Amino acid sequence: MVLNRQLSGVRKRTLLEELGPVPDVEPDRYGDGGPVEALETRVAGLLGTEAALFVPTGTMAQQIALKCWSDRTHNPIVAMHPQAHPLNHEDDALTVLSGLRPIKVPNSEVATCPEPYGTLLLEVPDREAGFVLPTWDELTTLVGQARERDAIVHLDGARLWESTFGLGKPLEEIAGLFDSVYVSFYKSLEGISGAALAGTQDFVDQARVWRHRYGGMLFQQWPAALSAMHGLDTVLPRLGAQVQHAKVVAAAMGLPEPHTHQFALHLPGDPARLKELSGKFLGGFWRDGTLAKTEITIAEPALEWTADEVAEAWEEFRSVI
Repeated sequence: MVLNRQLSGVRKRTLLEELGPVPDVEPDRYGDGGPVEALETRVAGLLGTEAALFVPTGTMAQQIALKCWSDRTHNPIVAMHPQAHPLNHEDDALTVLSGLRPIKVPNSEVATCPEPYGTLLLEVPDREAGFVLPTWDELTTLVGQARERDAIVHLDGARLWESTFGLGKPLEEIAGLFDSVYVSFYKSLEGISGAALAGTQDFVDQARVWRHRYGGMLFQQWPAALSAMHGLDTVLPRLGAQVQHAKVVAAAMGLPEPHTHQFALHLPGDPARLKELSGKFLGGFWRDGTLAKTEITIAEPALEWTADEVAEAWEEFRSVI
């Protein structure tokens, strides 16, 4: 049965495979030195920023960045799209923990919002919309509109790594639009966990203090750092192929061309039953709504599929739902 073959998602790996090659170096101590420092230096180089800081989770990284900017601007109002991650997946942490006041501002209202926000958060790509990217002109326009209001602009770049292809710009040029950037190591790069904040040296120095205050200064974080470095070495170079193959897969399924290597799929039916029927083919999770929704990730396993094989499996799946 074709549905027993994995299309969506990453290939399962052993613990040692997760870590990648283990260099003969000293571990970090409370995030200082060792693989953590090497990772921070590398990320800053890739993004073209003065410095970067390893943070255990993306939620913490976003909290830290927005808290830093709130302190500097003396303005607790943070504008973001209604579908932004901090509004939908972080249990109101911005308000409950940081005392910030997030407001919902669609892209069309960034320039005209009546609230005097001090920081604008932009998520690229928009996951909830189906991993949709703006055009480069649209992105620069949004940043410019916020700048005209003297606002700080922060990038939720959890999936920045794969966005370079759709935007047609290198990492450093995209990051250069923003005052601070958050990137994830476990999403597209398939690391164990962890994230980074990047920006000017003084911003990172301030963020380092807040990382401690938020409980993010673990005694040793070298396993996550090694895994992230392994992702930069092995996964980042093939993201372009995954983005291109996502277009092949989507076309074989009769779906619109995706902007990255991920795209959303909506179908009528019970999510639990759809998950059971899709087997290894689609895997992942299904969420309830007007239509059941899942997310397709074109990673290494999918690169082994031809368009004809995808079309055959898709037809088989549709015949049983």
